[in-house]
Amino acid sequence: MNITIISVGKLKEKYLKLGIEEYTKRLRAYANINLVEVPDEKAPENLSAAQMEEVKNKEGERILAKIPADAHVITLEIKGKQLSSEQLARELDQLATHGKSKVAFVIGGSLGLSDAVMQRSNFALSFSKMTLPHQLMRLVLLEQVYRGFRINRGEPYHK
Repeated sequence: MNITIISVGKLKEKYLKLGIEEYTKRLRAYANINLVEVPDEKAPENLSAAQMEEVKNKEGERILAKIPADAHVITLEIKGKQLSSEQLARELDQLATHGKSKVAFVIGGSLGLSDAVMQRSNFALSFSKMTLPHQLMRLVLLEQVYRGFRINRGEPYHK
């Protein structure tokens, strides 16, 4: 399976970089992993609704340019469907079974995803109803994808 994780913004925090490196290394035994960062749009603190949409649209164009044409796209959205680790594992297994070997996960910026990116999505996934930092979500997503592969292979890790 080929997994691309497209995220907005440059990761700066060392502790997150270390965790992401660790799970990326672990995942290489199960899938090809490609981490793609697209630049976030610089914007002032207090934005109007129109300015927010403009920022999301610019970031969305950058995201869409990085999504492989034949990829099954899973966007991380607060209004998406919440899955257990076992359900995510089944989703990944089903994709592989049905010949969808290219999966692109998309993590938006601090304002979320543009309508165009959400329309390109095949599945909207939510990790929580809480708002979580988009930089932290890279690490959480990698860990859950790794957990999913371990579950699907019946390997020890999941508790």
